[in-house]
Amino acid sequence: MDKSKRPFLKSKRSFRRRLPPIESGDRIDYRNMSLISRFISEQGKILSRRVNRLTLKQQRLITIAIKQARILSLLPFLNNEKQFERNKSTARTTGLRTRNN
Repeated sequence: MDKSKRPFLKSKRSFRRRLPPIESGDRIDYRNMSLISRFISEQGKILSRRVNRLTLKQQRLITIAIKQARILSLLPFLNNEKQFERNKSTARTTGLRTRNN
């Protein structure tokens, strides 16, 4: 059997190793807002470890730092500014309706 004719041989894909999101010099601390904000979604949720590509220890430290920053009101618990804008606009229209009646 000839080795050059292998129909089920997977092609070798070149793949670039991603850089780790946290370098060894970075301190995971509740005051390091530039670092912490990278691991929070737009809605204000803490992203999972698979998404962040962190080690278990790093994810734990990030989670604790985010929670500390929220308690000290450096970060919001929820980030839904669009919903507030929507609620304000609906409140205005309902207020106008009640005035007209």
